Amino acid sequence: MIPVSEPVMGEKELEYITECIRTNWVSSAGKFVDRFAEEFAGFCEAKYAVPVVNGTAALHLALMILGIGRGDEVIVPTLTFITTANVVTYTGATPIFVDSEPYTWNIEPAKIEEKITDRTKAIIPVHLYGHPADMNAINTIAEYHNLFVIEDATEGLGSLYKGKRVGTLSDIGCFSFNGNKLITTGSGGMIVTNNESWAEEAKFLSTQARVPGGEYFHPKIGYNYRLTNIQAALGVAQLEKIDEYIKIKRRNAALYHKLLNSVKGITLTPEADWAENVFWIYSILVEDEYDMSKDELMAKLTENDIGNRPLFYPLHLQPPYIKNKPEKLEVAESLYRKGINLPSSVSLKESDIEKITQVIRCSVS
Repeated sequence: MIPVSEPVMGEKELEYITECIRTNWVSSAGKFVDRFAEEFAGFCEAKYAVPVVNGTAALHLALMILGIGRGDEVIVPTLTFITTANVVTYTGATPIFVDSEPYTWNIEPAKIEEKITDRTKAIIPVHLYGHPADMNAINTIAEYHNLFVIEDATEGLGSLYKGKRVGTLSDIGCFSFNGNKLITTGSGGMIVTNNESWAEEAKFLSTQARVPGGEYFHPKIGYNYRLTNIQAALGVAQLEKIDEYIKIKRRNAALYHKLLNSVKGITLTPEADWAENVFWIYSILVEDEYDMSKDELMAKLTENDIGNRPLFYPLHLQPPYIKNKPEKLEVAESLYRKGINLPSSVSLKESDIEKITQVIRCSVS
């Protein structure tokens, strides 16, 4: 089976992790934690980076730092992984769902304004599948209404918006290093910001809000959200290869484009002229003109040992968030009905992409 996404490990990963084990620095203290934070901040061109246990923790802490809580509302896209809404719920606030725009599949800035109320405190745009959201438009709306912006960049590491790294285009950016991401620490995440006090608060809250020193004094409710030295060691090794990984992702996407561009009824994953998409996951839409349905094509891919999965199920239709009479967010629902994620690992070979696209092309009579 060609997987949708899998990590790539090498000698450096083994070397750095072995050093942690040999020196007994395996928990949340150790040189690799600080090194990973410093080097990641440098890559993103941010002043500060705080490592945490996963991307969910990063988003949760970002909301806590900004004072989001019970009675507040936070605007999120409906087409994203459910974490984006769940972290809002963790704080006692309410996620408010906004439809996608049809070209980049990200949150539709023009539809954000109509969802803003006097309870709205923040917007969380997601750089879906690696394509940047339209941050200028989103930031303009946020500034006018005095709202915070938190970038859910968990899928967008390495992408560029008008020449700038995603995650650094707002108040706080949040990243994930899950096993299927561009770089991985097994499980892990990162908060980036240019605000020193927010960075200090993130680090403080992630260590159970423990005051440094010998006494166990905790002036606030904190969280055990620390990244281990072993995980950070893995991250340092992976970060050394990130530029190469981005080139591979974009090269693979170009090959997908070339081999699928002429297939009637297949819409290719987008890239706006103001964006440089890292193509974390390469996706297609199966239109009515195609000779079989999305589900039939997914079954055909599976029969040929090709991993695949649908786009995210819209959040406004998920059981925890569905209303008695759910609103109709037509673009996101249409994207879900049509969308398939295709294999996108850095380890993907040219012959793999040729096999995948041949199945798609040969399914057309």
